[in-house]
Amino acid sequence: MTQISYRDAIRGAIRDAMQADPRVFLMGEDVGHYGGCYAVSKGLLEEFGPDRIRDTPLSESAFTGAGIGAAMGGMRPIVEIMTCNFSLLALDQIMNNAATIRHMSGGQFNVPIVIRMATGGGRQLGAQHSHSLEGWYAHIPGIRVLAPATVEDAAGMLAPALADPDPVLIFENALLYNEAAAMNGSVDIDIDHAALRREGSDISLITYGGSLGKTLAAAEELYVSGISSDVLDLRVLRPLDEDAILATVAKTRRAVIVDEGWRTGSISAEIMARLVERGFWNLDAPIARVCSEEVPIPYARHLEEAALPSISAIVAAARSVMGRSA
Repeated sequence: MTQISYRDAIRGAIRDAMQADPRVFLMGEDVGHYGGCYAVSKGLLEEFGPDRIRDTPLSESAFTGAGIGAAMGGMRPIVEIMTCNFSLLALDQIMNNAATIRHMSGGQFNVPIVIRMATGGGRQLGAQHSHSLEGWYAHIPGIRVLAPATVEDAAGMLAPALADPDPVLIFENALLYNEAAAMNGSVDIDIDHAALRREGSDISLITYGGSLGKTLAAAEELYVSGISSDVLDLRVLRPLDEDAILATVAKTRRAVIVDEGWRTGSISAEIMARLVERGFWNLDAPIARVCSEEVPIPYARHLEEAALPSISAIVAAARSVMGRSA
């Protein structure tokens, strides 16, 4: 067993993919000489050269579009966008081109592109670098949206994403890059289903990405006070593993959804709607949500911490659903 960081797990996955398939290349801002703004691609330029590790101009629309064209031409591009806020500059390429070409061509063309981007707050980088927009992309048909929350998922999601004939977006919460865990060689990761990270009987805590650690910590705190929690890591935001969501709530009959996105129009709202549509009669209490506050994420540390989901907020929501006093 080797201790490896989330960052190194992604770098290793990129290296393995490039060694296994000459069609795979990485492109994005500062991915080459600088080694990536989060040091994910450090050393890859020296190993693979500038034809396969390509620094791009500061134009997300241009290099995402180039990646789409390369994918249609038979390559397997990995496009890195520095932060999900900047991906909005490429939204036309992602939504109107990558997500639609297969359907608009009657299946004649596929776009096997992987687009990676950092997401989430907590780093005092201001509002333009700190939002969680994966729920927006999960709204779009024609793409797959992944949110690896563990080192193992970070290591294992890239290979099946590259094998997918359609576009795959991978959202990497930036606070996870330094997280480390023990791993034993390569892993095969399922990019179709959620993962149950903790088993319990009283309440289901449903989350993904950077909120998994907080949710597991909240589950431990709840356990000390006599509340046993299922913790479901969604992992795949599109398509949602609806069966896993319904199964955990059918078992515990109560749910709290933890989502770093804003509450209005969020992925948590979609999960609540599906539970009401198909699992209403299994519920013994109203569903609760813990989301980011409805503000641009602040720069000041104390305000940023107040705006993001916290362990204490998750515990309070779960206790409320259980009918326990704070």
